[in-house]
Amino acid sequence: MPLFVVDENSCTRCGACVAACPARIIELRDGVPSPVEGAEKACIDCGHCVAICPPGALSHRSMTPEDCPPLRKEWLLDPERAEHFLRARRSIRAYTGKTVAREVLARLIEVASHAPTGHNSQTVSWRIVYATEDVRKLAGLVIDWMRHTIREAPELARGMNLDRVVAAWEKGIDRICRSAPHIIIAHSQNDRFAANSCPIALSYLELAAPSFGVGTCWGGYFTAAARSWPPLQQALGLPEGHICFGALMVGYPRYEYHRLPLRNRPRISWY
Repeated sequence: MPLFVVDENSCTRCGACVAACPARIIELRDGVPSPVEGAEKACIDCGHCVAICPPGALSHRSMTPEDCPPLRKEWLLDPERAEHFLRARRSIRAYTGKTVAREVLARLIEVASHAPTGHNSQTVSWRIVYATEDVRKLAGLVIDWMRHTIREAPELARGMNLDRVVAAWEKGIDRICRSAPHIIIAHSQNDRFAANSCPIALSYLELAAPSFGVGTCWGGYFTAAARSWPPLQQALGLPEGHICFGALMVGYPRYEYHRLPLRNRPRISWY
């Protein structure tokens, strides 16, 4: 199949596909959308041309209009609902201990896979630490990293309050993974997009999680250790050359929130 095919009978010649193409590889030729020279190699397979065509006249080599679910305008949030949705997100640090079904976690990752990635690279990979005992074991390796940092880099350790976290662990309190039953890790090779793509994908996941009844919390200590502590890296067993760019604790919240807490006023400047 060529890069894309246009049904000239249904095409309205509106030029929306030309304007929407991020790679600028579509032009109107005699009024019909056509690929520019070199389009085959320059195309990033993002699907914008298919998604924006009102009559569905354009079929791309990687997707057709029939492949793409229709946009349900009645499901879109108005500004008030969007604000409420975003402000209602909470970092969950107390979990019931009940495991989340594997298919639910897989569905969450499918949703998160639609997060934007630079140049539509889609290089984010996922590692689910599913067994609760494995989460506990990995948290223990993070504690080992903290003890090492306290010895070898005391100023850094003080700035991160590592002594308090270790002391809590020794009392049976897990401030690493908060006794969450699962951890989801976003990892990738360290390319020019990964450092942004992975956290954005995790953000999509954490925003989608409450609709499944699931709570999340960013694992800052876990991520820091996974970036620098060989025993934890070995235990995670990520592919060669891959880096953990972020981790979320995942589980069912033990408590329900009833109000939206306040935040500082945003600091805005205009250029």
